[in-house]
Amino acid sequence: EENEQTPKKKYYDYISVGNRTPQRAYFVQQHDKNKMFEELLKEMNDKQTLVIVKSKRGADSLMEYLKAQGINSISIHGNHRASQIVDAQTAFNAKKTAILITTDRIFETMTLEDTRLLINYDLPIDAPDYFLRLRQVDEVGESISLIDPEDENMLATVELMMKCEMKEVEIKGFEHTNRVQS
Repeated sequence: EENEQTPKKKYYDYISVGNRTPQRAYFVQQHDKNKMFEELLKEMNDKQTLVIVKSKRGADSLMEYLKAQGINSISIHGNHRASQIVDAQTAFNAKKTAILITTDRIFETMTLEDTRLLINYDLPIDAPDYFLRLRQVDEVGESISLIDPEDENMLATVELMMKCEMKEVEIKGFEHTNRVQS
């Protein structure tokens, strides 16, 4: 009887977190990521979405792109004051904004609630950081990674660490371009 009332222990090693969280990978050139992300948002139905990018410039650039498409988001990174970071966290947690774009370093300082979708716009520089990201949506959401050629080695490392491969998916009708469109 005691065993039935004891909660099942939850493990946070790479394999356990990787197996508990639905993950998909989309292969895309860096210059097509904004367009692909916009397409992915159409199927997400306003889920609370955390987007993690490598750089401050990338965060601001993605926010500006989304703004031009009429999509509201908040970009927050190391160039912002602590009060701005807290305000962004509060707006996300209160569901006043559905899309929060940030970097790994700022993400680590935040306490986000009810995140249903994690977008790895860029894979992290250090593989263990990928699993810190996954814990944000562990058992309650899903993770999507946009993989450009520079990220392929990191993807292989992450898959090796969690001892499984991410499901590779394509967006039907998505047209890749050869160069940056002006």
